[in-house]
Amino acid sequence: LACGITVNDSRGGGSSNVHNPFVMLKRINRAAESYGFNLLYSGNHKEIFEVRANGDTRVLTGLNDYLLDYTVEGGEAFYSPEAVMVYAKDVCGITEQMHKFVRGHIVPPEFAEQERPILLNNWEATYFDFNKQKLLKLADSAAGIGAELFVLDDGWFGNRNDDKTSLGDWLIENPKIDGGLGALSKSIKKKGLKFGIWVEPEMVSVKSELFKAHPEFAMKNHRPVLERRNQLMLDLTNAAVQGYIINAVSHVIEKYGADYIKWDYNRNMSDMFGSTISNQGEFFHRYILGLYKVLGALTAKYPKVLFEACAGGGNRFDLGMLCYMPQIWTSDNTDASDRLYIQEGTLYGYPQSAMGAHISICPNHQTDNSTSLENRFNAAAAGLLGLELDLEKCSAVEIETLKKQIAFYKKHRKLLQFGQYYLLDSAFEGNFASWIIVAPDKSEAMATIVTKRKITNRGGNKFFLKGLDEKAVYSVTAREQANEAVPSRNFTASGAALCSLGVDFGDLFADSDRSVNSNSMGSRMFYLKKIK
Repeated sequence: LACGITVNDSRGGGSSNVHNPFVMLKRINRAAESYGFNLLYSGNHKEIFEVRANGDTRVLTGLNDYLLDYTVEGGEAFYSPEAVMVYAKDVCGITEQMHKFVRGHIVPPEFAEQERPILLNNWEATYFDFNKQKLLKLADSAAGIGAELFVLDDGWFGNRNDDKTSLGDWLIENPKIDGGLGALSKSIKKKGLKFGIWVEPEMVSVKSELFKAHPEFAMKNHRPVLERRNQLMLDLTNAAVQGYIINAVSHVIEKYGADYIKWDYNRNMSDMFGSTISNQGEFFHRYILGLYKVLGALTAKYPKVLFEACAGGGNRFDLGMLCYMPQIWTSDNTDASDRLYIQEGTLYGYPQSAMGAHISICPNHQTDNSTSLENRFNAAAAGLLGLELDLEKCSAVEIETLKKQIAFYKKHRKLLQFGQYYLLDSAFEGNFASWIIVAPDKSEAMATIVTKRKITNRGGNKFFLKGLDEKAVYSVTAREQANEAVPSRNFTASGAALCSLGVDFGDLFADSDRSVNSNSMGSRMFYLKKIK
């Protein structure tokens, strides 16, 4: 920050993946001062940093004043969003405090320490092209590799066979599922899987029964409406719209026995206008209040249902949503290489127990990169593990690899999801990305080491671990990988040596399948166990 004012803000109606309300300040001339700030809010926000002429820095965070004109009548009250501030000697301390705060005070208590299921989502396997038989075969394969939750994504309702129709028609089943969705759900549960379903309740298609019956539910002003992604937004400032969404999602949960709801939000706002409010300067904030009213009603009604927020990924990854939904889909970009950056940025302020991370198809449907299955797992294991790929197209070797990966994740799930995360090497600052997750009592840990690309004639690198008991001795065991041309070495070392002297974990590029992958990325996971 230089002398003057710097602003970080969102004006699109959501908290934004580009200008998230979580921000940090670190003094460059003093190693022992860092600050973290966040806002318990899911809409437009604004963070103002002012460096004064005398060198003082002032920080203001709260509602964005963009198009905000809120009237408070006599006897009424206005509640501003709560803000969070933490102080620590370094950035790792900010992350540690923020993670503990989110787990202890933000996430619904019934989910705060509850281990999350490993899910398989059918989207990248089928997109809109599925029927009952195809879904059941996919569920069979999911159960066979150890997945615990089957999620039916977009395309199950109305005439939804592409993205141009039927949003809002949550009470109408798509006829392509023979026998109905209720029977499908029961069949999937008989396989030992829980059943989850995708909805996008804040949106409506012009080609839908909902829009035909209630065009006044859509967000629109006096100008021609702007469709984005072939959809309009519903006006959540309208109590009738709130009631419709509560009723529709309740119907989905009860009729289909849903254990999990993926709540998507795939576009930002335009045509802002509330037909039932007189002061349009209140629209943005009243929309978020309407959203919280809906989410509060549904989560109170169904406290055991696991809700996952999604906004094309992280466009509403914030503390407000986490008050109702204990986890959030981090990004639709599932490329393991890109996820190093996306997940590191997220984990600065939000715990891994809130961060969805999946193994997806290759070539990746966003980037066309191919990355080994072991690299994809190592990246995804930093968050809540899931899968988005067609298991029917996987080879026998790939299926066996997935089984072993899932078994490994389950064995160490509590550590991976609820241990304390420490960043070791930043993906943003060099050719290495690495992190370690340490148990609260420091009895065990999991370190993940990544080299982003192979550089010719470049030797190994020493990694300095964090968070361990420096007086203890740890065994260090590499997770076995199917693509290891040369097995990683296992060893024993003191916590002090691991943290202070640096560790050479060997050749991360000794992979037998490197030549068939376009993404030159090498990674290994190491399990550390205190032995004395």
